[in-house]
Amino acid sequence: MTDLALGKYNPSQMAAFLAAYGMRAITVPELMGFRDAMLNLCIPINLKVYDPIDVCGTGGDGKNTFNISTLTTFVLAGAGYPVAKHGNYGVSSISGSSNIMEYFGFRFTNKKDLIEESMEKTGICFLHAPLFHPAMKSIAPIRRELGIKTFFNMLGPLVNPCRPNIQMIGVFNLELARLYYHLFQESGGRYVILHSLDGYDEISLTHTVKIFQNQGESILDPLLFHSRVFHPEEVAGGKSMEESAGLFMKILNGEGTEAQSRVVLANTAMAITCIKPEKSLEEALQEAEISLKDKRALERFNKLLEVNLAQAV
Repeated sequence: MTDLALGKYNPSQMAAFLAAYGMRAITVPELMGFRDAMLNLCIPINLKVYDPIDVCGTGGDGKNTFNISTLTTFVLAGAGYPVAKHGNYGVSSISGSSNIMEYFGFRFTNKKDLIEESMEKTGICFLHAPLFHPAMKSIAPIRRELGIKTFFNMLGPLVNPCRPNIQMIGVFNLELARLYYHLFQESGGRYVILHSLDGYDEISLTHTVKIFQNQGESILDPLLFHSRVFHPEEVAGGKSMEESAGLFMKILNGEGTEAQSRVVLANTAMAITCIKPEKSLEEALQEAEISLKDKRALERFNKLLEVNLAQAV
C-alpha cells in the first residue's frame, strides 16, 4: 500500500490491483495493514481535546441516497456534540459529502489553526480526505475512471486523520461489517458499525438494520426509530448537484419529507447512543428532533459557512 500510494506502480498496474480486490474478499490483516499504511502517510491533525465523533459511510452501495451522513453531522452538532467529519468527493454517486460542501462555497483546508477555530466556534470541522492524504493523489484519477467501489471505499472511514475515538460507520455489505467489527474490537474506542439489510451503508429505514457495537450485535427495526418502513424511492438523492443541494437545504430547514427527516433523525440518534452509551434510543431521538425542528442544525451549518468564509478572507 505504501508503494502504491507513493506512485511506484504505473496506472495499469494500479488499476489491476484495485480490480483484483473487487473480485475477492479482503482479509482483516490486509484491511489493518492498508489502514496503518495510509495513516502513516497522512497529514495528522490532533483534535483529542474535543473528543469528536466521525459519522461516515463507505459509499459504494449504489443506492444514490441524499447526503444522510453529512446532514447527520449538523444535527449532531446542533444537539451539542462535536463532530470531525471525514469526507470526499463521490466516486459512484453524484453527490459525496465534499461535493455538497463545496457546492455551498465551503473551502477545504488542512491547516491546524483553522480547523481548531472551526471546532471552537461551531463544534464541527470538515476534513476533506485528499488534503490529508496527498499520497493518494496518483490513485484518485484511476478510481474516478473505474467508477466502481474499490477497497478504498472500505478504507475511507478508517483513515480519518484525527483518529477519532468515537465513530459511527455505515458499510455497503454484511461481510465488510463483520470485518470492521473484528478490526474495531482490536483497535478499541467507541463505535457503531451498521448495514441496512437491503444494501444501504446507513440506516435507511427501508429495512431492518444490522448493528455491531461495543456492547455486541443486534438487529433494529424501523419501528424502534418511530418510523414506518419506507420505499427506496423515498430516500433517493438528487439527479444533479443542484437537486441534491435543494434537498439538503429543505431537510435542514425542517421542510423535508417524512422519510427524509426520519432517516436523518434515526442516524443521528444512533450516533448519540455511540457518544453516550448510557442514553436510550428514545432519549437520543428526542435530542435529534429538537436539533432539527428548532433549526439548531441549520444554525450550525450557517455558522460553519460563516466561519469558513471569514477564514478565506
